Amino acid sequence: MGAEKEKKQGEEGGAVIRLGPKILELLSKLGEVELEDVEIEAEELEIWVPTVIPQVIPAQPAPAAVAPPKVLPEKPAEILAAEFKPLTQTYLGRIVEVKIGATRAEGGSRGKVVKIGGEAAPSFYLWEEVPPNPPAISADVFDMEVSLPRALRMHVQDVIGDPAAWAKLAVDKFGADMVTVHLVSTDPLIKNTPPSEAAKTIEKVLQAVDVPIIVGGCGDPKKDAEVFKRVAEVTHGERVMLSSLTLDMAEAGILGDVAKAAKEHGHVVLAFTAMDLNRAKELNRRLYEYLPRDSIVMDLTTAALGYGIEYSFTIHERARLAALGGDVELQHPTSSGSTNAWAAREAWMRLGPEWEPRELRGPIWETITALTLLLAGVDMFMMMHPAAIHTVKEVVKNLLNRGRAKPEEIADWVTVKI
Repeated sequence: MGAEKEKKQGEEGGAVIRLGPKILELLSKLGEVELEDVEIEAEELEIWVPTVIPQVIPAQPAPAAVAPPKVLPEKPAEILAAEFKPLTQTYLGRIVEVKIGATRAEGGSRGKVVKIGGEAAPSFYLWEEVPPNPPAISADVFDMEVSLPRALRMHVQDVIGDPAAWAKLAVDKFGADMVTVHLVSTDPLIKNTPPSEAAKTIEKVLQAVDVPIIVGGCGDPKKDAEVFKRVAEVTHGERVMLSSLTLDMAEAGILGDVAKAAKEHGHVVLAFTAMDLNRAKELNRRLYEYLPRDSIVMDLTTAALGYGIEYSFTIHERARLAALGGDVELQHPTSSGSTNAWAAREAWMRLGPEWEPRELRGPIWETITALTLLLAGVDMFMMMHPAAIHTVKEVVKNLLNRGRAKPEEIADWVTVKI
C-alpha cells in the first residue's frame, strides 16, 4: 500500500499497523505472538519470518582404531570339579520278596533257590539302595516240537521235543537261573494232553536240572486249572511257579481251587492281567483269600519292541511307583515274557540287506525288549535266545557292580570307558 493510502485509511478507520515489521519485532523479543479481536482486511497479506538455516559441519571420520593383539583363550587342563550330592529319598512301601524253588533242607530237591523282589527304591536307584536280589532269567522250554524262527532253532535243534534235555541245555549252556516249561500240548485244540501226562513231563524236567521250575499252561482257563492242580500235587514241596492264574479263572469259578492247591503244596503263582492295574489289583485281592502275599508274582503283560513296548514300560513303572508309594495290592515282584519279542515279524522275517544279519536281529529285538522293562522295575524275565540271555545277565551284573561304589567318590565318571 502507498503511504497516502495508509494515511487515509488511518484517518478513516483508526491506527494503521505495518504487520510485517511489527510481528518480526515481537517474535524477536517474545518468541511468540498472540492476536485478539483483530480483523485484517487486505487484498494480499504476506507474513514473512526469516529462517536461519543452521550450518551443517560434516563429521570428520574417526582415526582408524588399532586392533589389540588377539589373545587366545587358555586351554583348560582339567574338568572343573563340582560337588555331587545325589537326592536320596525314602519310600513308604517295599516290594514283597518271593522265593521260587526249595532245597532239600526246605522240603524240595533244588540245588539252589531264586529270590526276587524285596526292593525299597525304583529300579537301579543305586544311590538309594542296592536291590537285595538281582533280576532273574528263566529260559523257555516247550513240551512238544514247535515252530521256531531259524535264529532260535539253530541253538536248540537237537533238543526240540525233549523238554528235559532242552531244560538241561538252557541251564548248562545258556546260563538260565530257572526254566519255564510251557505245556502247550495240553491245549484242547492241539493234543489235549491229560494232566497226568503233563505232570510226568514236569517230573522229568525236575530230575534233569536242579534249578527252580516254572510251569506254563496252554492258555485255556479250564484245562490249565486241571493241569495246575495235578502238577501242584506231584511237585509237592518243590515250590514251583504256576503260570498263570487269571481273572478268566475267577469268572469260571475255578480260581479258588487252583490257589488252594498252590497253597496246600507250597507253590507260587503268577497272576496275569493285560495292562490294567485295576484288574491286576482285583486279581491280587482275590488271591489274598487263599495265598500269602509272598507267593504271588505279577505279570502285567509284555508288548515287544515296536509293538507297544511303551505301554508295557508305563504300566510296569506305574505299578512299581505305586507300590513304593504304599499301594499294598501292587507290592509284588513282576515278570516279563520277553520272548514275546519273537512275535514281532521284524525279529525273524527276511526284510532286505539293510536288516541283516537275521541271526543278530532277533536276539537284539529280545534283548532290547527285556532291558527296557528292566529299567521299569521288572524282577524276572522269561527268555529264549542264548545271546539275549547272556547280554541281559551281563548288563545286570555291570549295573549292580557300579552301584556298590559311593557316588561322592566317582569324580572321574566322564572318563570311564565302557
